[in-house]
Amino acid sequence: MNNKEFIAELAQRTGHKQEATQRMVRTFVEVLGESFEAGEAVNLPKFGTFEVKKRLERTMVNPNTGQRMLVPPKLVLNFRPIAAIKELLKKGDTANG
Repeated sequence: MNNKEFIAELAQRTGHKQEATQRMVRTFVEVLGESFEAGEAVNLPKFGTFEVKKRLERTMVNPNTGQRMLVPPKLVLNFRPIAAIKELLKKGDTANG
């Protein structure tokens, strides 16, 4: 589903116009981004939790040259879905695979 399809579906389900729905989604994404920049976790009930984690400094080996390199620490965005979503995905994998 692309952005246009997503906004159309959301607008239909909420009864709002697509322009208003697009503004709400943009605002939602901006607020999420501001929370991540501040290092805050964002919990969305019935969906999951987004959190900023620090990945530690580590040593990596270039497979082509065998040369060891130091990878500096960095911040990454992590998502933990609720158990119900994990179960749905597991069931979907067994049906497709």
